[in-house]
Amino acid sequence: MNALDLAQLQLWLGSVLWALGRVTGLFLVAPVFSSSMVPVRVRIGLVVLLTMVLAPLAQSPIDPLSGAGVVAMLGQVLIGAAVGFVLRMAFEAVTLGGELVSQAMSLGFASVADPQTGASSTVLSQFYLLLVTLLFVVMDGHLRVIALLADSFHSLPPGELAINANGLYAVAGFAAELFAGGVRVALPAMTSLLVVNIGFAAISRAAPSMNLFAVGFPITITLGFIALWLSLRSLPGAFDALQDSAWDLMRNLVGG
Repeated sequence: MNALDLAQLQLWLGSVLWALGRVTGLFLVAPVFSSSMVPVRVRIGLVVLLTMVLAPLAQSPIDPLSGAGVVAMLGQVLIGAAVGFVLRMAFEAVTLGGELVSQAMSLGFASVADPQTGASSTVLSQFYLLLVTLLFVVMDGHLRVIALLADSFHSLPPGELAINANGLYAVAGFAAELFAGGVRVALPAMTSLLVVNIGFAAISRAAPSMNLFAVGFPITITLGFIALWLSLRSLPGAFDALQDSAWDLMRNLVGG
């Protein structure tokens, strides 16, 4: 009876640790979940709650206190971190798009501290990031991530090879979406501002004595805000395309 109890205790402890590893890896990297705007106690409480919910799905005969158990635990953290990293790339692409628009509008100097990462970023980047974060939550993206993590225990149970070299290469290759997605987000506004700059170039050739710095700066900012307002309707579509690519890669990583 005691041996049976010890075996059940070992199985229960392993299930909790495997679920804790994947959830912790996700909360360390994924946007929204890893935001510093959320109090640390709230994040720890969510990690514990999700671990208790997902623990029954994380069944594995591996002894969690053995060497193989330590390796398996590191693999679970890697799985959660890889999923969160891919999703973060989609958000960072939008932030890069905001940076490009800021530079085109001559607002690159207007920077603030990013409350999520603590780094300095432009105001427009924060505006774009806030919009896509609201879209992500409204579209139940956070629930889809949790559901994907739950399904991963069936398609990729603890103890198997976490992510092979091809998976890591695919994650690194997804960084190209960071630049392509950033251009896709910023392209409508940048195209409009490019036409404005071409017009200023023609004016400078026609009237060389005109002080374009004094005249062009307020006009560029004004027309930039108009272009930004008109281009915001294309932001949900661009972010949706980024999310589709991210979800496909995340499912492939966990074998879904």
